[in-house]
Amino acid sequence: MEKIYFIVNPNAKNGSCREIWRNIEIELEDLDIAYLAVFTEYPGHAQELAASIARKADGKPAIIAAVGGDGTLHEVVNGAASSSNITIGFIPGGSGNDFSRGFLIPKRSALALRLMIDKWCDPTEIDIGKIQHNELQETYFMNNMGVGFDAAVAKDSNESRMKGLLNRFSLGRLVYVYILIKKLLTFRTVPIEVTVDGNVYKYSKAWFVTVSNQPYYGGGMKIAPAALPDDGILDITVVHQISRLKLLLVFISVFWGKHTKFQEVEQFTGKSITIESTAEVLPHADGEAIGHTPLKIQACPKALKILSGKSNPGHTEELKMNDCH
Repeated sequence: MEKIYFIVNPNAKNGSCREIWRNIEIELEDLDIAYLAVFTEYPGHAQELAASIARKADGKPAIIAAVGGDGTLHEVVNGAASSSNITIGFIPGGSGNDFSRGFLIPKRSALALRLMIDKWCDPTEIDIGKIQHNELQETYFMNNMGVGFDAAVAKDSNESRMKGLLNRFSLGRLVYVYILIKKLLTFRTVPIEVTVDGNVYKYSKAWFVTVSNQPYYGGGMKIAPAALPDDGILDITVVHQISRLKLLLVFISVFWGKHTKFQEVEQFTGKSITIESTAEVLPHADGEAIGHTPLKIQACPKALKILSGKSNPGHTEELKMNDCH
């Protein structure tokens, strides 16, 4: 098999990812697998490292494996998304791990590594989303992106000191729930206009808009129960005109995907989405803050090869990644 390039975030999950990497090293030596490991030193470094590895591969097949949380993987995907020769692997080492949940990647590092090795010659092709923001900037997402309340919660969760404390007890994702309840008391709704494949939807009091490529976000919330990461479309969820108490019920029911029964929750599917607002509103991509509205989002069919527990699905419509690039 090709050499595996590991990009390791040693600070993920309050530093426990270092121990995860030590265990992986032992497994790699036992299996006699050729590899090269590099370590991130600051936010955005994983993206730079992935882009550098992709360039050095010079069009030849290569595997880049992220070791860390969804934020680390998000950076790796953004560094390698434009290189069709790159296949992405993932060893979960964060607190949320929605990607591993959605793509059937084991939580245990040894099992996740063996899955990568078993699947190295049979990668799964998935869609990703591309966001155009701040005029000419582009950001990709593999899980989901959002605007409004959920983006504000994600930003505060990432910056919270409580996250590090809870990570020591493997309870890091509970910080999202804590910040959600706290933010629920202070967040103000805004007018948002969403255009989906040319159809315009206006909301005078929108809490948030989420665009999903797979069902999970926020550490296990099933925000888009019907989302498929290989169908060439994205799933849009809008929550608006709802009381704070009822919104809390929405977030309780979202863990089972039952929030869609609320009349204040609307869902659409589409390939091309724009999100505009009268004032600049914070968005996120895979839980990472990326700028402000207005935004243009586009589905990129079969644009990413990953090593996952999912098999290549049986969609018959041929989709090409150059639909996006």
